[in-house]
Amino acid sequence: MGARSTEELTSHLPVLRQAPAERGTVALVVRRPEIDRREILSSGLLDPEKGLVGDNWLERATSRAVAAGRHLEAQLNVMSARMIEFLADTDEQRALAGDQLYLDLDISVANLPTGARLAIGETAVIEVTAKPHNGCAKFTERFGRDAMMFVNSPVGKELRLRGFNARVIAAGDVHLGDPVRKLRP
Repeated sequence: MGARSTEELTSHLPVLRQAPAERGTVALVVRRPEIDRREILSSGLLDPEKGLVGDNWLERATSRAVAAGRHLEAQLNVMSARMIEFLADTDEQRALAGDQLYLDLDISVANLPTGARLAIGETAVIEVTAKPHNGCAKFTERFGRDAMMFVNSPVGKELRLRGFNARVIAAGDVHLGDPVRKLRP
């Protein structure tokens, strides 16, 4: 996996912008049972209290965030499948981004504003939260400085190329290839 240049990333924008707006698919499900460990799943259970069952999301939350209920704003990390597939060649490399769900869907701010809900599979529902999801030092280490700068650029933020934070509203199993659809308010 070689780091993409700014020019390569910019030339990929038309592909990123062609992601479906209303109905997409689950491209990858990843559980993080402990720091820096990833498990690529064929299916996982989303739970309103536990997030992705077996993920260490709650263990990483600060006691202050839990007491204030803010931990629920980052229960799930969701990323564009089209973005991560351009940055990494294999699912194992893609999982290093640190997100739990990778969707082939237009996840831009315009298409999925804070509070927007997505139905995944038969019963799961997630909601986009206001907490920003940004490229960080680990993202830079794994995918390169140009990639981090690109996902954190104005266009990267607009398209949410680094992804978004979400919380689980309704429990349900999610499987690779499951349909994802935008729910109307």
